[in-house]
Formats: sequence, structure tokens, C-alpha cells
Amino acid sequence: MNSQKYAAELIGTFWLTFGGCGSAVLAAAFPEVGIGLLGVSLAFGLTVLTMAYAIGHVSGCHLNPAVTVGLAAGGRFPASQILPYVVAQVLGAILGALVLYLIASGAPGFDAAASGFAANGYGAHSPGGYSMGAGFLAEVVLTALFLFIIMGATHGRAPVGFAPIAIGLALTLVHLISIPVTNTSVNPARSTGPALFVGGWALGQLWLFWVAPLIGGALGGIVYRWLSPQPDAPVVGGVRSPG
Repeated sequence: MNSQKYAAELIGTFWLTFGGCGSAVLAAAFPEVGIGLLGVSLAFGLTVLTMAYAIGHVSGCHLNPAVTVGLAAGGRFPASQILPYVVAQVLGAILGALVLYLIASGAPGFDAAASGFAANGYGAHSPGGYSMGAGFLAEVVLTALFLFIIMGATHGRAPVGFAPIAIGLALTLVHLISIPVTNTSVNPARSTGPALFVGGWALGQLWLFWVAPLIGGALGGIVYRWLSPQPDAPVVGGVRSPG
């Protein structure tokens, strides 16, 4: 049923936002034993890998509006389902950010705006001071390649059962590349959750982390569809569709 698919997307995107952003907010710089950039990158990849096995057979485990749009552009997902999937994903990300905020607020002196709360940004709010143009290009290219890998890993001729591993590792690599540039979005829902709690500059720059990933996702889906068409389109997301 569609309601189960939407619930799965909400839960999965909650896990991605809470787990990935939570690793950045709570554990990345913890004194002496913080997990750092490598740990945060791995955490984001693990959220997708684990949820792909848990809910891939239910909803396809998109967890990302750019993935949903990219799969539709690639002929793997019905366009009529884009909006409800995106709504479920955004709600899941907001809930994930809310729970993370409540936990982080338990530490003395915590301030979401001052800490950045794992929000995405460019210019003065880029971890490495990268410009808006650099951030936009990085988000488009990395989202396109992420979709390209998703399309290939879930192709009907790809090895069965390994797609979540390839996709999780791909997201880890994307973060290893781009955390210094934009704090890594490639996912409009993930960007929206933390931005609501930071406010100000994070909401003002949020447009880029919707526009660039959606463009990148569509490009990745279209290019892979041209490169290796799959007319029967048996895949809807992270793993093969049950139907």
C-alpha cells in the first residue's frame, strides 16, 4: 500500500538525518575521541546502507527528493508518486532534526545557530569558505554521480543483493569529497531539517540545496537511462522492486 511506502520513506529519512547529522553534531569533535570528517562520512553512508536493507523492499529506500526525481527521470519511478514521496522525506528529515535538537540541547551551552547544527552552506558558511558557484557545481556533479551509481547498482543485470553496499559507500565518498565545500547536502530533505533549527543564514541559503541536487539527480538519471536503458524498469530505488 502507498501509505506503507510513505511511512517507510519518512522513517528512513528520519534515520538518515538523525544518524548522519547526529554524528556531526554530537560526535565529530568530541574531545580527544571525536570521529571527525571520516566518521561523519561513514555515518551518512551507513544510514543509507542499513535502511536500504530494512525498507528497500517496501518503498525503494529513496530517502532523498533528488533520488526520487532522478529515478523518475531515469524511467525507474512513476512521476505521479514524486510529490508524496518528497513530502514524506521532508517530514522525516524535520523529525530527525527535531529529535537531534532535543538531545543536543541537553548539553550545557548548546546553541543550534552558533554550532551550525550540521546545516549546509556556502561562502562564509562553507566549512572551507567555498563560493556559491563552487558549492552549486559540487552539489550538481556529486548528486548526478550518486544517481548514476544508484541506477547502475539497481539495474536488472547488476549483482543481486549488493546495491545497498555500493550506494552506501558512494554516499560515504560523496561526503569525503564535499564536506569541506558545503558540509555535503546532495539531499534537499536532509538540508531542510537542520536549516529550520538554525534559521537565518541557513534558511537563506537553503534554495541552493534544493535546486542543485534536483538538477544533479535528474541529470544522473537521464544519462544512465541513455547509457544503459532498462525498458522493463523493475527497480524503484535502493533494491529491486517486489513487483
